[in-house]
Amino acid sequence: GSGRGFSGRSYCGGVNYGGGLSVGSLAGGSYGGGNCYGNGLGFGLGGGVVVGGLGGDCLLSSCDEKVTMQNLNDRLASYLDKVKCLEKENAELECRIREWYATQGLSCEPRDYSCYYKEIEDLQNQIVCATIDNNKIILDIDNSRMAADDFRVKYETELALRQSVEADINGLRQVLDQLTLCRSDLEAQLESLREELCCLKKNHEEEMNCLRKQSTGDVSVEVNACPGPDLRQILEDLRCQYETLIARNRKEVEDWYECKIEEVNREVITSGQEVETCNNQVTELRRQLQALEIDLQAQLSQRNNLESSLAETECQYNTLLGELQNQITCVEQQLAEIRAEIECQNQEYKTLLDVKCRLEQEIQTYRCLLE
Repeated sequence: GSGRGFSGRSYCGGVNYGGGLSVGSLAGGSYGGGNCYGNGLGFGLGGGVVVGGLGGDCLLSSCDEKVTMQNLNDRLASYLDKVKCLEKENAELECRIREWYATQGLSCEPRDYSCYYKEIEDLQNQIVCATIDNNKIILDIDNSRMAADDFRVKYETELALRQSVEADINGLRQVLDQLTLCRSDLEAQLESLREELCCLKKNHEEEMNCLRKQSTGDVSVEVNACPGPDLRQILEDLRCQYETLIARNRKEVEDWYECKIEEVNREVITSGQEVETCNNQVTELRRQLQALEIDLQAQLSQRNNLESSLAETECQYNTLLGELQNQITCVEQQLAEIRAEIECQNQEYKTLLDVKCRLEQEIQTYRCLLE
């Protein structure tokens, strides 16, 4: 066999044709004697003592047996002390785990927050009152804004109506100017006709005077012929013809003037009615537009209020979700720490189990040596 440790003494003799395995790191040596023809297996639990070459016929001296037994007893006592120390540490860890579960686990009693309930209720009432006041202020602002928009729309409507009326008045002024021009033309024609009538009357009177002067003379002519035509009757006929012609012309001019005036008045009335109907239609359309704009503003304000409330609700739920996520993260971290501790404990348990198995094998070997 072979040994490794603080001491390298060898108390064996003869030839060893077997194999040895040493497990340990404390002081020890290789103990064998005589001729060994077979296989050997050595175990060292926490120390460097190797027992090898245990096969075939082995002859041990009494001194070597005492030293070996003393060494094994010392190692066994040290291993027993180490096992007791590890069991004590294991019990302490189990107590700590139970205490942690008692304080942090699911079976722990909930904390008493009853002293904070009143303060939380007061704060909630203050928040509700502030929210109500804020909503009232927002509603007043929206109402004022809607009233201002209504007045602005009314002002714009009235301004547009005024502008349209002024445009209609300007158009009617142009029509009135045209009618005035037509009237002045007709009056000029009437004056010209009157002057012509006066001229005709003067010419007629002059002709009559001339004829009268010609007829009033001292010359007396006696003609034994048939009587000539009656000039007075002829002049009366001419006069009647001229008067009828003048009357007919005057009547035609008056009829034409009246027709033109009636046509112009008719056009003015129809244009006024059309303008009035158009103004009524425009006013009705503007009223409808104003009502639709008011409805649109109301819908927009309602949408804005709903969006703000939705944003507040999302913010609150995001805050709650973040808090829950933080709690979940903390719990996951605690679970990871607990799992790491459990893994460490499992490793320690495995190590202790290996040590126990090796100790049992050492004890078995020790019993075999004793036998």
